[in-house]
Amino acid sequence: MAQGFSLKDQLFNPETVGLLGDHFEKAGVFEAAPFTSDVLAQMGPLELKARINWIAEVLVRYLPNNFPAAADAILAALPPALDRTKSDDDFGHFIYAPLGVVVETMGIADHRDISLDLIAEITQRFSMEYSIRAFLNAHEAATLERMHDWVRHDSYHVRRLVSEGTRPKLPWGQGIGVNTAQALPLLDQLHADNTRFVTRSVANHLNDISKKDPDAVIGRLSDWQTKDAQTTPELSYMRRHALRGLVKAGHPAAMLHLGYRPDVGVTVTQLTIAPNPIQIDETAAISFIVEAAEDAPLIIDYVIDFVKAQGKTSPKVFKCKQVSAKAGVPIIISKKHKFKGNATTFRLHPGAHRLHVQINGKIAQTCDFALH
Repeated sequence: MAQGFSLKDQLFNPETVGLLGDHFEKAGVFEAAPFTSDVLAQMGPLELKARINWIAEVLVRYLPNNFPAAADAILAALPPALDRTKSDDDFGHFIYAPLGVVVETMGIADHRDISLDLIAEITQRFSMEYSIRAFLNAHEAATLERMHDWVRHDSYHVRRLVSEGTRPKLPWGQGIGVNTAQALPLLDQLHADNTRFVTRSVANHLNDISKKDPDAVIGRLSDWQTKDAQTTPELSYMRRHALRGLVKAGHPAAMLHLGYRPDVGVTVTQLTIAPNPIQIDETAAISFIVEAAEDAPLIIDYVIDFVKAQGKTSPKVFKCKQVSAKAGVPIIISKKHKFKGNATTFRLHPGAHRLHVQINGKIAQTCDFALH
């Protein structure tokens, strides 16, 4: 059976590199063929990020040495901006990612303002959330000042760059010194955006902040509720998405903010996991019955205390069900759980484990089982 391409080959290959070269040739900057040949000569063994950097390195050789002239050349070669009538999931094409690295390489030291102008243009073809972080580190005050203008930009890609680029825990992004107090005023403006691409980024940003400062996030979401600048359905989505980490951890204030009372009266009976003991790579059946003493919304999860290599345990929460419980009406829960021995996130170890039922963030029932 034929093997599929890897992600790096799907994104950076002779066709996409040729496309980038064609943009510059049509703009009269340089010929596409020698540029494409130079890139492909050494790109094959490189991984994804290294390919981006290599393409940028070759581009620097072909562009004018003078950065203002190089910036004009890049502007002339840019394809049309992404469709502004869309509102979500329009990421653009990865082949334009090297352009951000070129701007970092050539412009960050002596041409800050030209660079920021150019980043605002490139991000409308492919997000510059990684490259903008270099400018936040090198020119924090000026870049933040520019971002306060960008929150009103007519392209939602530029508005999203403000939130995504300042996230404290952007996956694969370099660390930045921007703190919560500096970022929240930007999010105050962006939370009322009319595009899901932006509001999802705002919610992800808040989820990042919640890992260190839950009270700041819950407080801001409460404040946004009172301002009534965003539609109720969209703000409800943002609140749930922003608090998902805290909810999974059973944070009481986050539960209350979303309308789930940690002190709700519930009983859990007939909690079982079978077979017991369980073999690694075997699938277990988890079942139990929940009954609420009053009508109430419930978030029902199960938690497994996994044995670690040194014998200690570490809990992992698994989402189960959200339900509007009726007083005295049993809720029957049945789940399958595969104890994968080759999981990429963590390794299983034999020993005495513990299963918990967690409701609205509080442990309601527990049973022990063995993993062999």
